[in-house]
Amino acid sequence: MFKAAALFIVNKIVVYKVVINKVATSKVAISKAVRNKLAFSQAILSLLLLFAISPLAATSDRGDLYQELQPGQRAQLTVLYVPAEGFAYTNLQGELTGVSVEIIRDFANWLQQQHNLRLQLNFVAETDWQRFYQRIVQAQGGVFGLGNVTITEPRKQELAFSPPYLHNIAALISHQDIPALPAWPAFSEHFAALQPLAFSGTLHEQRINRLRDQYQPNALVYQVSSNPELLTKVASGQYYAYVDAYNYWRAREAGMPLRDHPIAAETGETFGFIMPHNNDWASLLEAFFSADGGYLNSARYRQLLTEQLGPELAQLLLTSKEGEK
Repeated sequence: MFKAAALFIVNKIVVYKVVINKVATSKVAISKAVRNKLAFSQAILSLLLLFAISPLAATSDRGDLYQELQPGQRAQLTVLYVPAEGFAYTNLQGELTGVSVEIIRDFANWLQQQHNLRLQLNFVAETDWQRFYQRIVQAQGGVFGLGNVTITEPRKQELAFSPPYLHNIAALISHQDIPALPAWPAFSEHFAALQPLAFSGTLHEQRINRLRDQYQPNALVYQVSSNPELLTKVASGQYYAYVDAYNYWRAREAGMPLRDHPIAAETGETFGFIMPHNNDWASLLEAFFSADGGYLNSARYRQLLTEQLGPELAQLLLTSKEGEK
């Protein structure tokens, strides 16, 4: 995609340079001031052309490779994250924290204690989920992504996953005035006044598309690009959507007029950190998750979920994990 865009820019710049050169070198009488402007334009276009074909225009996120570390060297790892309350957010003290952030910090501490490796975690925020995903796909070396990405086989073709760090529940939600869906056959009538809504590029979009195809084949699926936008639209009373349980739970706590429909809840999903395939820290990350009986079975993990998500939501997610064993 980038190569195509760069080629388009290069072609346009070349065309403009040819036109300017023809005018500047023609025998048509033009003023000195105009010639100076043309010369300035040529210089600017030359710089743009240099940038368009420069490797700097195609830079990707990078981090140190484990196999290339020198003795005593502090590894520089890049950690991209999508800001999300409870998982990767800035608290009232101005500190970056959250379940995902603290787990990756625990990994860094474990590496220092168990392997005498010193790490510098360089956190970088990316608010657009789809751009975040593509940045990890295109990254080089020691780069990690924290974005509550569901582990799937198709995605494994594009990037590498850590072991699961969370067992998710997908909740079907609507405005709170809509009664709970009593049974699937009642779906068409129950949601007749609502439009399907989906977060683009996620598994929730696939779920909504399946519901639409089965129960509302003539309906248009409206798209959003963030969870806050999705929750706001559903709270307006015009839409229904799938969302991760923790997002629904927090929206309810914040007073948004939403309800879930338990009959449509889906479990069995797990979230993992994502990495480019050339990230050679993956085996160490696997060892970290499996050490001492498993990180997800540890008191530290339960403490993190409770502190960051609240005791009720933490228990719900932990129960979901136990139910999938």
